[in-house]
Amino acid sequence: MIEKRIISQEENAVLVGLMQKTQSEEQAEEYLNELAFLAETAGARTLKKFSQKLPHPDSRTFIGKGKLEEIKHYIAGRNVNIIIFDDELSGSQITNIEKILDVKTIDRSDLILDIFARRAKTAQARLQVELAQYQYLLPRLRGMWKHLERLGGGIGTRGPGETEIETDRRIVKDKIVLLRKRLAEIDKQAFTQRKERGEFIRVALVGYTNVGKSTLMTLLSKNEVFAENKLFATLDTTTRKVVFETTPFLLSDTVGFIRKLPHHLVESFKSTLDEVREADILLHVVDISHPRFEEQIAVVNNTLRDIEAFDKPVLLVFNKMDQYEKNTFDPWLEEGVKKEMIRDLQERWDRESRDGCVFVSATEKTNIDQLRTHILQKVKELYRRRYPYKSEKFYG
Repeated sequence: MIEKRIISQEENAVLVGLMQKTQSEEQAEEYLNELAFLAETAGARTLKKFSQKLPHPDSRTFIGKGKLEEIKHYIAGRNVNIIIFDDELSGSQITNIEKILDVKTIDRSDLILDIFARRAKTAQARLQVELAQYQYLLPRLRGMWKHLERLGGGIGTRGPGETEIETDRRIVKDKIVLLRKRLAEIDKQAFTQRKERGEFIRVALVGYTNVGKSTLMTLLSKNEVFAENKLFATLDTTTRKVVFETTPFLLSDTVGFIRKLPHHLVESFKSTLDEVREADILLHVVDISHPRFEEQIAVVNNTLRDIEAFDKPVLLVFNKMDQYEKNTFDPWLEEGVKKEMIRDLQERWDRESRDGCVFVSATEKTNIDQLRTHILQKVKELYRRRYPYKSEKFYG
């Protein structure tokens, strides 16, 4: 079972990123900002960010010797508890970096797994995270024995922990088999429950993490759903029965996607993602105020392809329009010009979206009625197609 520890004191972190050939400095900075948000979600305070442009990662230390020395010079005399890399490291790379810097070192995958471990509430989510952690550790065992022995807790050390991995690879593999077996049993029960939901049309909220899905879920279902300005606030799928006019359907809020989401998590969260796979309609929520929202759309679409859910009807829901206008428009700009620019934006995405789009602000409750109308039209259309013999009262 996952051991969850609440961090009693903030850990001070230094973040490290590698710039690829195709990346601009602006992109590299944005990626490190996202890593800083992840670190904050896990309970760390970012002191400094380092990035280096290399044609390919160093096989021993991931970054170059000069950059490591620069980091070592920075952390000397400072209270730095953890170094977090934005890319996946091998066990030997972690060991080599720690020998040089003498500070606990983790990578992005380790950090995300740590956050998931803290956020997991149900037995299913805990087992899924634990499985992902063991799968992540298995190829790194040889390089991480000493590293694991001397970790004393905090970010990146939750989960299986020191005592459960101090034996050998065989025990870890046995544990993975056992966890998969338990999850298969839970998955079977969940499948039965989904089948028992009857003939209702299913609608699922999907999107990049922290785009406002849970806030929208609350507005649409009129039920309080946990929402927080942190990454991965939602791990366990929440499903509510919703009735618009006289038309009922099921609405589900699902785990947010993210760039470089560890593939072990995608695999172990298969049963949770079944809610997305088995949905009839997807509401792809986008934070339009984010400077790289188009890249986030691409990340979500790629993840939907990975889990074979991309070909479903998708309504693009551009959220946080209030923030977008605040970030985009100068106060002195004429109202007519603002409206024209917003109209151009809407026309562009009307052309580019497969199944339509709507622009809303969940916090300001702007255009929520328009969103309800869009959803209702799509749900009714599906009911008519699927159950043409049903009473018109059912789907209007």
